[in-house]
Amino acid sequence: MTTTEISAVDAALPAGFAEELTQALTGEVAFDDYSRHMFSRDASMYTMRPVAVVYPVDGRDVAETVRIAAAYGIQVTARGAGTSLAGQTVGAGIIVDHSRHMNRILSIDPVARTARVEVGVVQDDLNRAAAPYGLMFGPDTSTSNRATIGGMLGNNSAGSGSLRYGMTIDHIRSMDVVLADGTTARLEPVDGEERIRRAAAQTREGEIYRRLPEILEENAEAIASGFPPFWRRASGYRLDRLSLDDFNLAKFVVGSEGTLVIATQVEVDLVPKPRHTVYAVGHFATTQEAIEATADSLSCEPAQVELMDKTILDLSRQKIEYSNLGRTLKGDPAALLFVSFTGDDKEEITGRLEALISLWERNGRGYATLKLVTAAEQADLLKVRKSSLGLLMAASEGSNRPLAFVEDTAVPPERLAEYTARFAQILDQHQMRAGFYGHCSVGCLHIRPFVDLAKPDEVLRMRAVAVEVKNLVKEFGGVNSSEHGDGLARSEFNREIFGDRLYEAMREVKRVFDPGNIMNPGKIVDAPSMTDNLRDAMLPAAVGFRTRLDFEVVGGMRGAADRCMNIGLCRKSTTGAMCPSYIATKEEEHSTRGRANALVKALSEPDPKAALGDERLHEVLDLCLMCKACKAECPLGVDMAKLKSETLSHYHELHGVPLRTRIFGAIRTLNKLGSAFAPVSNLPGRIPLLRAVMERTVGIAAARPLPHYRFMNLIRWYRRTGRLAEPGSQGTISFLADSFTTYSEPHIGQAAVRLLQATGWNVELASTGCCGRSALSKGLVDEAKAKAAAMARDLNSPGSQESPIVGCEPSCLFTLRDEHVTMLPQDANVQAVAKRVRQIEELLTEAIDDGRLVLAEDSWLAGRTILYQGHCHQKAEVGTAATMAMLRRIPGVTVTDLDAGCCGMAGSFGYESEHYAVSLKVGEDRLFPAIREAGEDTVVAATGTSCREQIFHGTQRSAWHPLELLQEALSSSTGEGRSADHSVR
Repeated sequence: MTTTEISAVDAALPAGFAEELTQALTGEVAFDDYSRHMFSRDASMYTMRPVAVVYPVDGRDVAETVRIAAAYGIQVTARGAGTSLAGQTVGAGIIVDHSRHMNRILSIDPVARTARVEVGVVQDDLNRAAAPYGLMFGPDTSTSNRATIGGMLGNNSAGSGSLRYGMTIDHIRSMDVVLADGTTARLEPVDGEERIRRAAAQTREGEIYRRLPEILEENAEAIASGFPPFWRRASGYRLDRLSLDDFNLAKFVVGSEGTLVIATQVEVDLVPKPRHTVYAVGHFATTQEAIEATADSLSCEPAQVELMDKTILDLSRQKIEYSNLGRTLKGDPAALLFVSFTGDDKEEITGRLEALISLWERNGRGYATLKLVTAAEQADLLKVRKSSLGLLMAASEGSNRPLAFVEDTAVPPERLAEYTARFAQILDQHQMRAGFYGHCSVGCLHIRPFVDLAKPDEVLRMRAVAVEVKNLVKEFGGVNSSEHGDGLARSEFNREIFGDRLYEAMREVKRVFDPGNIMNPGKIVDAPSMTDNLRDAMLPAAVGFRTRLDFEVVGGMRGAADRCMNIGLCRKSTTGAMCPSYIATKEEEHSTRGRANALVKALSEPDPKAALGDERLHEVLDLCLMCKACKAECPLGVDMAKLKSETLSHYHELHGVPLRTRIFGAIRTLNKLGSAFAPVSNLPGRIPLLRAVMERTVGIAAARPLPHYRFMNLIRWYRRTGRLAEPGSQGTISFLADSFTTYSEPHIGQAAVRLLQATGWNVELASTGCCGRSALSKGLVDEAKAKAAAMARDLNSPGSQESPIVGCEPSCLFTLRDEHVTMLPQDANVQAVAKRVRQIEELLTEAIDDGRLVLAEDSWLAGRTILYQGHCHQKAEVGTAATMAMLRRIPGVTVTDLDAGCCGMAGSFGYESEHYAVSLKVGEDRLFPAIREAGEDTVVAATGTSCREQIFHGTQRSAWHPLELLQEALSSSTGEGRSADHSVR
């Protein structure tokens, strides 16, 4: 995205401000309504609409932004990933997004164990860079795959390892910052002489060095007695960590939430990364019993003790991405307590693990314990733990959501069981339910009661609970915020928590650093009520209108978009497929979260149908590949592919349907014609002049190879030689002759048919029409509905109503059980067909296990590695387990399920001129490098036709369909001289 046109600027802004800001910066500035709305929210329950969004490229840009903002009296709020839970990163002025450009790791010193980074660096990226030196950044947040270092120091984050590694404040050495007047400074440890030297300057920095020692001296008694005694604090200004003998402003401003300075670069300490980690996972009949086992756990000196209650566990079982954990558990525990031990001596930490299990058994703690020793064994547990917040949020119903307003308290661990019981009583008294998870080892549980902020009486009840919990925390000697900060949720209570004298000292600190009160005001001191600026309360009632797809289950189309709670998991970049366009661009608007928020804005307009045709909204949605990864990987199940299809249908209604859209929407007709006239129809793809004309007139990228049509398509082959005379022992099965396999890759369909026949199935080819997937993806919903109804009618015709339905192109097959049901929820044929869809891999694996399909022990595949790339729709709907199980039945092979994200092709997306470069960039993120690094004997497999096309275009390696490999495994062969590449290609 480029700088927004000045014409989009809010008319209420001071004259000249927008022009001066835009001209002063190297980075982009956005003033448009959609960008401002996308940055009006973070992962909290709050919203504040900014006047502009700045994407600085360096510290100079940040300094210029603050200087200009100060001159015009406009607030500035710094932001990283926007995962703050207390409202720290929403503000009514300028939002400064450090994550897009300021994400460079500048240096790592393995001897000194330090790193210097820009504040937009993601925690996991720093840890990957430090790993070759055996180092890591100590604080380990559950959001480590998208949380930035700047956000962590602004928040004083801690995480599950804080028992051993403390908090972010304990790992900061120095930082470069921008002060409230736009000047810059380096904050670092200084001795008395240097402090006095700096204090002599007649600058904002000099004023800070003059006044802070005075504030310390004037308030020494309040500082000594006013802070809560518990060590794990993320609240207030840390005057307790500042003294004349240890004067380090870098540590002092940690946790100040951008209210004092804005950091641009930071030097952090790194810690040795333990070589080994083992887990004991205790199963408990009640949450209270699990918490009571904390003391036993701590006696064995663990690295962490974490709790997860049944609410989280049950929700994880409902999501494909997280369901593996449930299959490994013993019985149906009400809570898990998982305890980790880390170190370089595996025998020593395993001994402590066994000691804990024995101690639990002696003391009657829990009913079962799992030992997780390898990384593979631990992966499913850690995935669910890191996604606990999102999974809990998935239980939201409309605006009734589990909210973060008392989720961050902490008490001494020895008092945690009693404290939690009292906490539960408060919730019971107010008739609130909540999920429990968190860090028992440090007395911190994340307890999020369900509240509907659209109802005024529930807002009052929320505040009453917050007050009671705050008082309970004080009674138990704990802290109101132990890692998520004050923000808008807790700052109003700080005077009562710290006392008048200490609170006034903090207010004076704020005045010294920021006399104009422009640096993220209203956080920590002088805050509004926690019930101001509430997201759901400020959202206007949705205006009803007819949608072509069914959104009623989630409260209408706006409700489907507004399920997003902005936790930002779609900004991860190293695992899974969500969100490929964000991975390629690093722009908020190209994340699932950004798009969902943009749709909420459009659907909140007085005329939502007209708003869905807005060009800026269309720009926001344009790079969505409709991979459906968000449906599976977003814990809240935001289905952006479905939302985009509906939006495009209204866009076309207002603006007309482009020619290219009609061409791709009628892909079966196009492919059928291509096959009918093959090989002549393949010539245009090989003539540069014709390709250039196609790019100019239709917008199909000239650099992208076109599909190769086959005259002997699957239908012709089946009619001539494919049908068996004898009935199959297993009965009849319907094979979906999709639009791609049938006309471009019939050899794959032939392999599928022959394998099914070999295992006893009588195969009927379902070849009469298109499933409508392509039309739906282009927003031609009415056409897709007609195709869906016709296909369902044919597939459910008399004589075939009991047969399973299989196919080899996931995007088409799973459309029958997902999109068809969404488009035609009342169609009995659609419902019946959806229930009959099976994965062909499941049936073939059963046949292998039953002895109906015998594979050769010495096929040319034996001794080779298969790299398998699953189709995004397959992963979203059912996962890759069935395909992996089938491939692993091939004797002698090693199969790797690539976690390489989306291939980037996404059907027609990769053919479109304006998307071609992004398509390749997505593939270059992880998939192409993984394949290039594989040896020549490695066999590449991919289920989707788009994936295979993209892999060949990006790496010149041919990928097999897994069914072809199974067919190859039927024959004995030495494999000498046999290329791993596909002979057809």
